Amino acid sequence: MKQNPETTWRYSAPSREDRSLKVGVLGGTFDPVHIGHLIVAEEARIRLKFDEVLFVPARQPVFKPDAAITPAHHRVEMVRRAIASNSHFKLCTLEVDRPGPSYTVDTMRLLREQLGGEAILFFIIGRDNLADLSLWKEPGELLKLCRLVVAPREGLEDLNHPETSIPGLHESVVQLEMPVIGISSSGIRERVAQGLSIRYLVPESLEQYIRENNIYGTAAG
Repeated sequence: MKQNPETTWRYSAPSREDRSLKVGVLGGTFDPVHIGHLIVAEEARIRLKFDEVLFVPARQPVFKPDAAITPAHHRVEMVRRAIASNSHFKLCTLEVDRPGPSYTVDTMRLLREQLGGEAILFFIIGRDNLADLSLWKEPGELLKLCRLVVAPREGLEDLNHPETSIPGLHESVVQLEMPVIGISSSGIRERVAQGLSIRYLVPESLEQYIRENNIYGTAAG
């Protein structure tokens, strides 16, 4: 599928005069991407002064190997439409372009190779994901490749770092201070299947795309 060059990320080597590039990375199934994702990405960009935020749709979530997910081309297009109005947001298709499950450490290695050692990478995760980090592939190596930006999640106001299983995690974590956004992709899918409106939960162009392509079982209300 042809990508929009204005929103699709492509590596461009910085000039010698440029300062170190600060790049936020937000990965996920994005089935669908929603307003909560966009708010978290923008808050992280503003507060941590990122030059850009890469949205990285997963090909197949590692912890959901048998889950039925929307085909990648639809999820990629939904991300592209959702971020089109923000020049600092870019679509990165590294994971959907390669076969196999999507491991974050592999994606960060590829980004590190392409961006070079001068770039500073930040991986944005929810606080619930932090609790499961020890189960991820090579979590210690991941912490060498990037810092973790932890966004608050509903019902998880006081979650301790699993420091004993991943030494040095505390020094690698940046807590993102922002309101909790109580929107979920699963909730949006359920509303669409029930014929309920998803207006204001996703960008208007995305609502239209879901309706026109009959994604999630029926037309959005």
